[in-house]
Amino acid sequence: MYRPVLRALIVMTGLLASHAAFADVTVGASNNPTIELDTRLSMLLDAESQAKRSVQKRGLKRLIEAPQPKVSGFTRDTIDALPAAKGGKQWSCLAEALYFEARGETVPGIFGVAEVILNRVDDPRYPGTVCGVVNQGTGARFRCQFTYTCDGRPEVINEQRAYARIGKIAKIMLDGAPRILTSGATHYHTKSVRPKWARVFPRTTTIGFHHFYREPSRVALR
Repeated sequence: MYRPVLRALIVMTGLLASHAAFADVTVGASNNPTIELDTRLSMLLDAESQAKRSVQKRGLKRLIEAPQPKVSGFTRDTIDALPAAKGGKQWSCLAEALYFEARGETVPGIFGVAEVILNRVDDPRYPGTVCGVVNQGTGARFRCQFTYTCDGRPEVINEQRAYARIGKIAKIMLDGAPRILTSGATHYHTKSVRPKWARVFPRTTTIGFHHFYREPSRVALR
């Protein structure tokens, strides 16, 4: 009758000893570089999982889309609320160019095209007036700088509300509004085309339907 009791005592003693040994190993494991690395990896994986959940909550579309630049103080509503704009020949040329080149754009997109025209006026490689820049090359079909001036179609302004809004933007820019959207761009094109110069000119930004570029000092087109 003593043998079963003795066997049980031996088993219990062994369990206690193994538990003590396991405790020693567990305490000592904090100095084990492998265990420490596993702990750090686990923390990183937890952080990644939390980030993924955050992305799902905020929406992938909003994170992927590039933020559109803003013109300080100007929205479609604030521009429409301004008094009707009028001006001289240079204002008329700029308003006409913006109407035919960018009337379907967002407000920042229209301002961006205006910046390109005025940047060219300031660039000694181009004519020194708005009308000179807009009409450069006009006369030879599709060899002009702004397609609407040499596409063979008459320039008829049918959308009076859009033209009124664009006329106000033209006046704002001619009155000296800061050019903060295109980083000195001198060229642009719609996303549906890719002109030869787009391969070598550095792109400065994209606004709406247009990519904007700055012409380098020296360019060799191939």
